[in-house]
Amino acid sequence: MTANQKTPGTPDRDWWRGAVIYQIYPRSYQDSNGDGVGDLRGIIQRLPHIAALGADAIWISPFCKSPMKDFGYDVSDYCDVDPLFGTLADFDALIAEAHRLGLKVMMDEVISHTSEEHPWFKESRSSRTNPKADWYVWADAKPDGTPPTNWLSIFGGSAWQWDTRRQQYYMHNFLAEQPDLNFHNPEVQQALLDVTRFWLDRGVDGFRLDTINFYFHSQGLEDNPPLAPELRNDQTAPSVNPYNYQDHLYDKSRPENLDFLRRFRALLDEYPAAAAVGEVGDSQRGLQVVAEYTGGGDRVHMCYAFDFLAPQKISGTKVKTVLEDFGRVASDGWACWAFSNHDVKRHASRWGEDEPDRGAYLKVVAALLMSLRGSVCIYQGEELGLTEADLAFEELQDPYGIRFWPEFKGRDGCRTPMVWVATAPNGGFSTAKPWLPVPAEHLAMAVNRQEGDPASLLEHYRRFLAFRRANPALVKGDIEFLAADENVVVFIREYGNEQMVCAFNLGARPASVDLGDETGLEAVEGHGFAGKAEGGKIKLGGYGAWFGRFL
Repeated sequence: MTANQKTPGTPDRDWWRGAVIYQIYPRSYQDSNGDGVGDLRGIIQRLPHIAALGADAIWISPFCKSPMKDFGYDVSDYCDVDPLFGTLADFDALIAEAHRLGLKVMMDEVISHTSEEHPWFKESRSSRTNPKADWYVWADAKPDGTPPTNWLSIFGGSAWQWDTRRQQYYMHNFLAEQPDLNFHNPEVQQALLDVTRFWLDRGVDGFRLDTINFYFHSQGLEDNPPLAPELRNDQTAPSVNPYNYQDHLYDKSRPENLDFLRRFRALLDEYPAAAAVGEVGDSQRGLQVVAEYTGGGDRVHMCYAFDFLAPQKISGTKVKTVLEDFGRVASDGWACWAFSNHDVKRHASRWGEDEPDRGAYLKVVAALLMSLRGSVCIYQGEELGLTEADLAFEELQDPYGIRFWPEFKGRDGCRTPMVWVATAPNGGFSTAKPWLPVPAEHLAMAVNRQEGDPASLLEHYRRFLAFRRANPALVKGDIEFLAADENVVVFIREYGNEQMVCAFNLGARPASVDLGDETGLEAVEGHGFAGKAEGGKIKLGGYGAWFGRFL
C-alpha cells in the first residue's frame, strides 16, 4: 500500500479541502502509441510518479472529442474521448488505476462554450426556429451591420462572429470556432448537468470548471465601459491584447451564475465525495467572484483566480495582501492556489530567471505554495523545475500565440513534453517526433536525473508534500500573518490544537525576523530547510525557510 492509499471505508467528502492537485496536460505527458501526442494510456503508465510525489488528485486537461482548434477546449462531443487520446475504456482503466494508487481523478469540464462542430451548434445555426435555436448566444446586427456590442474576445478582435445561415452574430469569448452556450436557456443548463452526471457515473471524483465566470452574459447586451489605463493589468489577457481596455461588466461574472452553480453543486452532492474547482478569469473582481462562487457551502467547493499566475513577481507583501483580501471577502470560502499552469509562462522562468540560484529559489517558493491556506495545484514539470521553452514561430501550435506574435508568444512554451529519461529519444516522452519540441535544456532536469538525489527539486517536492501531509495545520488550518516585506513572509497555520509557524525568505541574501515573543520558538523538522530560531528571532539563509511552534 502506498503512502497515499486509504483503507476502504466511508468516503471523505472533505478530501478536496487542502488537497494537492497535480495538473496533467495530456498531449504532453506521455505518448504510449508512438504518434507524438500524449494519451490516456500514457498517463496510466506515469501515475506511479504522481503517487510517489505525494499528490492527492490529478486534474486532466480536456480529452473529450474535439477538432483541436484550441487543443481540446473546443468540445464536439462531451461524452466521448477523442481518438487522439484513446477510448472510454482507456479512461475507465485510468480511473481504476488512479484509485488503486490512492489518487482522485478530476477532469477539465469546458461548458461555457463548445466547438462549432458540436451537433448542438450545427442545429442551432441551421435556422432561427429549430429546437436548439436559442442554445447559443445569438443577436442581430446593429442597423449599420456592426456587432451587437463592443465585447471583445480574449483571443483578439470582436467577441461576435457573423453567421451567414442565420444572418445573425453569435458570441464567442475565445476563438470564433468556440461559440458560447446560452446559459439563460434552462434546456442548456440541464443538458450540461446531464453531461456532468455521465462522467460522475463513470467514477470521476470532480471537475476543474474552465472559465467558470464566463457562463452567463447580460441579456440587455449593454456595451462594456472603458477601463482607466491605470487599472489595466495583464492577469486575464496579455498586455498587447485590447481585451484589457474594457471593464467587463456585461460579458462575464454575471450574478445569474450563482443559481446555476447551486444546481451544479446539488448534483455533485448526490455523489459520495465529488468536488469542483472553478477557474475565475476577472482582473478587476477576481477575489470577489471567488468569494461569491465558493461561499455558503452550496456553490462550488473552491476556485482560483490569477493573482499568482500573473507576470508580476511574487513577494512576501503580495502573498499577505492576496491571502488577507481573500479571507476578508470570503471568510467561508476556499481558494485553490497555483503558480503555473497550461495557460501562463512557467514560474521557473516568469519569476526565477534572474535569481542567482534558481534551484534554491524554486524550492522556497514551492514550500510557500504548499504552506498557504487553501488547496494547491501543481502543473506537470513544475516539480522538475522546467523552464519556459523558447520556440520559433514555425514551431508554434497555439492560435493565441500565432495571433499576437512576437510580443506575446502564446502558451506553447509551457506545454512542451514532460521529460522522463534524459538519454532517451525526446526525453522518454515519445518514440516519434513530438507535437511540440522537447527543449534540449530540459533533458538535464528529467525525472531519472533527479530521482534519488536528495538535493534535487523533485525530491524536495516529495519531501515537502510528506511534511505537509504529516502536519494537518498546513492542510486545513486557518492563517494569520505575523510579518511581511518584499522578500520575507511569516504566518501561523492553526488547526484545532495544532499550530505551525511558517517563515520564508524569497531573496538571495540572509534575512531575519523578530517576532518579539519572549517564550521562544521550537523548530519542527522534516522539510529540508536549515533556518534557525533563537528566542523569538528567526534567522533565514538566502532562499531559506523555517517551520516550528511557539513554546
